[in-house]
Amino acid sequence: MPTDASADVAVLGPHTIADGTDPLGVGAGDAPPGTYVLLFRVDPAATVDVGALGTAEFPSGAYAYVGSAFGSNGLGRVDRHRRVAAGSHDVRHWHVDYLGGHAAASLDAVVAAPHADVECRLAATLRDGVVRAESDAAPLPGFGASDCDCPAHLVAGADPDSLRAAAVDAITAVRD
Repeated sequence: MPTDASADVAVLGPHTIADGTDPLGVGAGDAPPGTYVLLFRVDPAATVDVGALGTAEFPSGAYAYVGSAFGSNGLGRVDRHRRVAAGSHDVRHWHVDYLGGHAAASLDAVVAAPHADVECRLAATLRDGVVRAESDAAPLPGFGASDCDCPAHLVAGADPDSLRAAAVDAITAVRD
């Protein structure tokens, strides 16, 4: 997977985070704060217990979760999500942990916007862009949005590559 680490957007593979070689320092524990998109693939379809949201059906396909990390470890939170998805961290704290920790889900990529506090705007821009492009882009209501008024911070799509491109485009749009 190509890695783009410009000042505005970075596309990171889980393997580069795991071995500490990602250009933002996520895996090395040296990451800046920012907003991120976790790109998952679900195959086969799965029924997932999503904590307080209850049980939800996730058809096979691609999913993008938008989050942000402005605490002391910044985008290092992404490594925690990667470890949950890899099965090496069992604690489920956020909605995305339930999806990412399911056996049918795999983390394909992370798209990050370092130093950008644009979580809700990014979720809306990504959702609007994917909904226009794909009729099946329907997020689970409330997913990832328990601390804001957004309908959800999860977007579904059939194609992981198109969803990754949409995430990069959405970050570019909200940073302009």
